Amino acid sequence: MVFPSLLAHPTITVTGLHKRFGATTALDGMTFAVRPGQVTGFVGPNGAGKSTTLRIILGLDAADTGEALVDGQPYRALRHPLRHVGSLLDASALGPGRTARNHLLWLAHSQGLGARRVDEVLETTGLTSAARRRAGGFSLGMRQRLGIAAALLGDPPTLLLDEPFNGMDPEGIIWLRRLIRSLAADGRAVLLSSHLMRQLEDIADRVVVVGRGRVLADAAVGDLLTTVSDGRVTVRPVAPMAVGGGEAEAAAVAGAGALDVATAVLVDGGGSVLPAGDGSLVVAGLSAEAIAALLGRHGVPFSELTAHRATLEDAYLQLTEQAVDYRAPAVADRGVLPADAR
Repeated sequence: MVFPSLLAHPTITVTGLHKRFGATTALDGMTFAVRPGQVTGFVGPNGAGKSTTLRIILGLDAADTGEALVDGQPYRALRHPLRHVGSLLDASALGPGRTARNHLLWLAHSQGLGARRVDEVLETTGLTSAARRRAGGFSLGMRQRLGIAAALLGDPPTLLLDEPFNGMDPEGIIWLRRLIRSLAADGRAVLLSSHLMRQLEDIADRVVVVGRGRVLADAAVGDLLTTVSDGRVTVRPVAPMAVGGGEAEAAAVAGAGALDVATAVLVDGGGSVLPAGDGSLVVAGLSAEAIAALLGRHGVPFSELTAHRATLEDAYLQLTEQAVDYRAPAVADRGVLPADAR
């Protein structure tokens, strides 16, 4: 099902959430929105306030101030909440003595849904053959699939998934990535909390980075990576063989050394150049396109030209560097523990 009527409006809005537990501030003005047709990553260090925010969205905790709305309403005001938002917070939150099918039937009946829908989500999540097995005997990956089946029961326009990749084998990870992207392609809003940056980078459209109860960044993944990228380019010049300017120029370039000539050309062109020690140069201040044009104009061929691209993990570490509450000491290269801890 596609949800075109929702595409112009956020399906989850979190505005100015504050929450304290005794002397601990869990949320300090948390504010963001989750829009249809997008996968929004929700990331931050342990203790950043992610779980508290998700629980407030789902009405499991109450904020001290601020509000969290689903389809413009507090979760507790929704008559059939699973038809508005499906969620997976804890894959172990199920009756271990129930079969997978009975667990889903119990949820379905509470929302006015029938057995046919239960069988549909069992098939979608690959659990049809395990439908009559007791859920208490499931592996973590199978419990995750059952939790996702429960989230899909009401065919909701919004999905909220907390660490859904945990316990998944490689096939399960690939399946889940495709499922999440297909849900967004249908026009649904997906809020995905995960510590697995590489998985998020592959599937998220936007990312909300949080630390110490507040939003540190809220941006499209591509924009965020561009912001934190340092613009470096690696180039590997090679000695020419009668190129461009002819035999005489080629001999001159080869005689001076391709690295030296390339360095001179790039510095004259406005770049900052450092040798990498492996026959390549690291260049800052020039784009890959500008470097290719300069070297080509001066008859200096190259075998590699690679623009450095920051990863989501790079961006995350940079943004949360000052917001990590639980930091272990650095581990020595040749041992598991620091010397004074052995």
